[in-house]
Amino acid sequence: MDTITAYFNAERAESVLFIAVGVIALAVSAWCVLVLRKPFFNGMAITLSVVAALQLIVGVTVYQRSPQDTVRVQQMLQSAPQRIQAEEVPRMRVVMRNFKLYLGVEVALLIVSLLVLAWAAPGGILRGAAMGLALQAVFTAALDIAATRRGDAYLNWLQSQP
Repeated sequence: MDTITAYFNAERAESVLFIAVGVIALAVSAWCVLVLRKPFFNGMAITLSVVAALQLIVGVTVYQRSPQDTVRVQQMLQSAPQRIQAEEVPRMRVVMRNFKLYLGVEVALLIVSLLVLAWAAPGGILRGAAMGLALQAVFTAALDIAATRRGDAYLNWLQSQP
């Protein structure tokens, strides 16, 4: 039971980080648009805001769902342990495949943004958008790498259950 609680508590804690990064990105976006008011910063605000909206949606969803997931899996383990292999293991396999997909997208976005940064006109909106995207890709990838490690450990534990 401690493994289940630890896993979902860690997921919930990371969701708070997703929410915090999203809120900070929105605040920086507002500052860029309202105070700095230059094409580079307007471009940066666009990508920071778009990714921040996704981070907030994911963060809030995981934060709200984690307590119910903890109870659901604990009840499975207590009352019908065979359901762990039939339901939770397949669910986690999908989660782990999705993490690999997300990380691939984040790395691709980082590469594209770095290429745009290298070739876009200095001070332009496109270069600013690339900068915002690069920052968000790095933060999101770092959080997803941590989630993948936790997920791997949890999945291995689940698979070891009778």
